[in-house]
Amino acid sequence: MDEASLMPLLTAMVAAVAIAAAVYAIMYPYISADRVKDKRVAGVSETRTRKIATQSAAELAAQRKKQVVDSLKDMEARKKAREKITLRLRLERAGLDIEPRTFWIASACSSVLMALIARMSLPVSAAALSPMILMAALLVGGLGLPRLVLAKLAARRQKKFQAELANAIDVVVRGIKSGLPLNECLTVIAKESPQPLAAEFQDVVDQQRVGVPLGEALERVTRRMPLPEMKFFSIVIAIQQQSGGNLAEALSNLSGVLRDRFKMAMKVKALSAEAKASALILGCLPPGVMLMVHMSSPEYLAPLLNTRTGNIFILAGLLWMTIGILVMRKMINFKF
Repeated sequence: MDEASLMPLLTAMVAAVAIAAAVYAIMYPYISADRVKDKRVAGVSETRTRKIATQSAAELAAQRKKQVVDSLKDMEARKKAREKITLRLRLERAGLDIEPRTFWIASACSSVLMALIARMSLPVSAAALSPMILMAALLVGGLGLPRLVLAKLAARRQKKFQAELANAIDVVVRGIKSGLPLNECLTVIAKESPQPLAAEFQDVVDQQRVGVPLGEALERVTRRMPLPEMKFFSIVIAIQQQSGGNLAEALSNLSGVLRDRFKMAMKVKALSAEAKASALILGCLPPGVMLMVHMSSPEYLAPLLNTRTGNIFILAGLLWMTIGILVMRKMINFKF
């Protein structure tokens, strides 16, 4: 082949090599190991930065959670240390401003009065049961009846407090949103709320004026009003003071929860009203029938009162009646 015929072939080869070199130069950053390495390094760096940021947020959340748990544990420990319920505390829960000595004197008078009523009500034919009935009357009049009245007064007072607590929390929420300090909101509650809410929050305000911390003052109210709603309120205030946060939002959520609980309680009461009425009728029917038979025909029940076998039957009947009443009470009392 001569030189003239080789020139086009050489020109084409040089052009192909030049084009291949240009393409390789352009594609080199995308196909080289350095490019892959740079991508891996950037991915690892970005992942590490994101992980550090996530760890920082997680650490902050864990630290805040730890503060909340420590606060709850501290409050629970103080509650267990003061768990003993004394007679003075029972009187405070019932709203009675009397000394325990006065209560014991009233209990003794009630015991003697019940024994006299039982002795005067006993027929002559029931002389064999007289000592047991008198002893039972003394115990019921001295220990049972006064404590039952005290428990009823405390339950009625707590029910009134519970019905108004959600409104009091709403007052605090609106006051905080409008710029009032928490102490001023509590003062408004103490002045404007009905009893017994006003008396309890007035006690909180008075204790703050003499230097008692707000958390401790609310804890004392919780001891006098051992309600879940008041415990929630006390815990929210204590946690907000120790770890900070939006108090208005927390109390607003708490108010909604309390209103929902109150609605649920009213619904449960309405649904269980029929069962409670049936239990009351079944519990009162046997002694009522026995009383009417005794009034109409005393000789008919004489063997039950005068013989040992009859006395055993009376005790067995009272035992079964007690078991039945307790079972019905368990069936109609709902936890919510």
